[in-house]
Amino acid sequence: MLHLKQLSKDFAGKPLFTNISWHLKKRERVALVGENGAGKSTLMKIIAGLNEPTAGEIQFARGARASYLPQDGIVTTGTLLFHEARSAFGELLAMEEELHALGQQLEQLPHDAPGHEQLLERYGELQEQFRHGGGYTMEAEIGTVLKGLGFQQSDWYRDCGEFSGGWQMRIALARLLLQRPDVLLLDEPTNHLDIEARNWLEEYLCSYPGSVILVSHDRFFMDQVCSRIAEVWNHTIADYHCSYSRYLVQREERVSAMREAKRLQDEEVERTEDFIRRFRYQANKASLVQSRIKQLEKVERIVIPPERKRIRFQFPDAPKSGKIVMELKGLTKSYDNHVVLNSIDLTIEKGERVALVGHNGAGKSTLMSVLAGAEFQGGERIIGHNVTMDYFAQDQANVLDFSRSAWDELYADAPYEMVPKLRDILGAFLFAGDDIRKKVGVLSGGERNRLALAKMLLRPSNLLLMDEPTNHLDLFSKEVLLDALKSFDGTVVFVSHDRYFVNGLATRVIEVEGGGLENYYGDYEYYLAKKEGAVVGAPLVAAQHAQPQGTAGRAQDPPLCEDSESRNPAAPPEQPKEDRKRGREEEKQRKREDDRLKKRLVEIEREIAATESELARLEAEMGQPGFFDDPERGKAGGERHAALNARLEELYAEWEGLSG
Repeated sequence: MLHLKQLSKDFAGKPLFTNISWHLKKRERVALVGENGAGKSTLMKIIAGLNEPTAGEIQFARGARASYLPQDGIVTTGTLLFHEARSAFGELLAMEEELHALGQQLEQLPHDAPGHEQLLERYGELQEQFRHGGGYTMEAEIGTVLKGLGFQQSDWYRDCGEFSGGWQMRIALARLLLQRPDVLLLDEPTNHLDIEARNWLEEYLCSYPGSVILVSHDRFFMDQVCSRIAEVWNHTIADYHCSYSRYLVQREERVSAMREAKRLQDEEVERTEDFIRRFRYQANKASLVQSRIKQLEKVERIVIPPERKRIRFQFPDAPKSGKIVMELKGLTKSYDNHVVLNSIDLTIEKGERVALVGHNGAGKSTLMSVLAGAEFQGGERIIGHNVTMDYFAQDQANVLDFSRSAWDELYADAPYEMVPKLRDILGAFLFAGDDIRKKVGVLSGGERNRLALAKMLLRPSNLLLMDEPTNHLDLFSKEVLLDALKSFDGTVVFVSHDRYFVNGLATRVIEVEGGGLENYYGDYEYYLAKKEGAVVGAPLVAAQHAQPQGTAGRAQDPPLCEDSESRNPAAPPEQPKEDRKRGREEEKQRKREDDRLKKRLVEIEREIAATESELARLEAEMGQPGFFDDPERGKAGGERHAALNARLEELYAEWEGLSG
């Protein structure tokens, strides 16, 4: 599907990646991972044709095309949402127009007129192409994608310009998914999605007919979607045919092996250099010295880049509070005539880690702001004994003073006794050296979020209210924040769309829906299990009450289409019992065959990974000084190298045949 050949990219003379040779097969779903600045987004833009490589070339399969979704910056105005999504079907829409024009001509032209037969033949061919391309189901597909990404049917005929930035990116994602390119390039597609939309996108991508390359900071998402990890590191790409969780283990093993190989290489180089120094000026050792010098020149030095810096911090010790930290009784919060929280009751106890979940607009951030002290219309908000809280709002990074430096922003809110520790706190959040003098306005989104988190360390508190603290944080920073919150000895109430983060921290999940709250005393997996159980056994009335207010029955509404009835074929007549039985047997046989193929694919992928690992070990061994001093050893190594490469070609050919 895609082949990169000796690809290189430099910025200001510094290599981003060098001589990359890498291939992507049909239906593969690959996660590009690596440190910030390693070149992941740049590589995707090069594949999409938006950037030019310094050297090398990109080859696509014949007729294949790639489409790219950036992290942000796409804004659409002046078009209705449904029409914008429909524009993804450019070829089908052109066919539809031609079919309409041909139909009008055929209506006006007599049957015996010259050219009638040719028009009729063209109409039939075009109609078959239109049907085969999905022309009669495109409106249903538009409805599926828009609904999956969180758009209500009432949104379909709103101007795209009415939607905010996050929803603008959902519009762009919907249009891209409906285009169905052969290679789908997604740069942080989950950034603006709530949990429900992420779950839907996972399922959609797992069944996507083309290939997918994505960059994501959502570990759970990558584990569910991707079966191959491509790490951009050390100016090249390293492949891992496994999930992201397994990749973390394999990568550590690989880096440890590289460190050990470098240690052995350094020792060998040091011995060789010592030999050269000792015998350089002895005539009877001249030939040996020259031989060692040539050996050194041939050694390809193993270079291991320094480990990335990681933020390391812990929250100040929490002052002791009472058992009940906060209580809401019959609380109501509304905006004009829209009731967001309707007479809710909530009790938060000391030491709990409470996750608020629900779709966008359900009221999570509203509830968080009420807990933090925002005004409400009715009921009570009771703060527990000796409770001191700290609130991290969803837009906390944006309320920083952009004219201040990072140091000044922290200094402005720091108690006197904390001033000597400010440099250490900034250093823990990766603001070192001259970075502390950078203006907040020039910091990236991730840097601003880290600075806002750093301000929470200035004063001890025993109740942390955190609304989307993981926004703009990379995977490593999320992990550090998760560890810090786990070790915090106070109470945490938080909102996050990162399911790995929620599952790792929450001891209780509260679903905000339809103005009310539903409690689940467990982690996120427990919440999902209970939700699935409720859906399976729930009566129709309960299912209707579970829907958001004002949307009852909407899930059953078909996509808007004036002539949908005429486009949907009538239901086939009921089949005889013998035919149904034969059909079930054929379905079972197909399932057994599919299971067998899937099992064989897994076996092949494991063998490919094992063979590539063995080949890498052999190449490292063959690269050691003195390996070819023994002719027999060198011959055996060369033969083994050729055999492993031949076996890899066989495995890849079989894999491509099965997966195609």
